[in-house]
Amino acid sequence: MLPMHRFAEHLYSVCITLWVGALWAIGYLAAPTLFGVLDDRALAGKVAGQMFTYVAWLGMAAAAYLLVFLALRKDSAAFRSSVFWLVLLMLLLTVAGHFGIQPILAQLKADSLPREVMESAVRSRFAAWHGVSSVVYLIESLLGLLLVVLQGRGLR
Repeated sequence: MLPMHRFAEHLYSVCITLWVGALWAIGYLAAPTLFGVLDDRALAGKVAGQMFTYVAWLGMAAAAYLLVFLALRKDSAAFRSSVFWLVLLMLLLTVAGHFGIQPILAQLKADSLPREVMESAVRSRFAAWHGVSSVVYLIESLLGLLLVVLQGRGLR
């Protein structure tokens, strides 16, 4: 096998590992730890939000590479590949969360000023949208686990 093909395959595995690992590490380890350790919930939310932004950009970059890799590797058969559709669905969830839901949450936080959002009149709307965001993130995380399990199919 040509060295460039091997590099492309290794990068395929690295992208999946980094993306799914970041989803789980930030969403289910780092963010809960911030809220558990820091006394300032607003600061914990700000730091967690920035980490989720990094994960979203990492996911979009990884998905772009993975989709191109699969399209070049499989040609039209990519559209019959479960891995291709998993990556595309995860990308769509990432984009919806980052460019759709997160701006709504940011606007609700801005609307609550000078109070903290959870002490304001928009608390229930914020909680509802935060719940939507959490469900989208959970679905993406679970799809990521499935992607890890099925990733070998993208190389065949």
